[in-house]
Amino acid sequence: MILWLAVLASLIVVTAYLLSKIRTKTIQREPTASELLSKFRDLHSRGELTDEEFRTIKTTLAAQLHEKVEEDNPAD
Repeated sequence: MILWLAVLASLIVVTAYLLSKIRTKTIQREPTASELLSKFRDLHSRGELTDEEFRTIKTTLAAQLHEKVEEDNPAD
């Protein structure tokens, strides 16, 4: 009886582990500000964004990149 409970508990743990791995892989990550900037730069170069639109987007994403750098490298 104890052996079966141990086997059942092991199966539950393995199943929970596998489910967590599957969930992690299915979650889509959002593109970084750097990736977005590259995509918008490409759109601008193809003429799909005006200079003003690209400048606005670039300013916004540059601020996000700056914040990310500050978060990753806090001043002592």
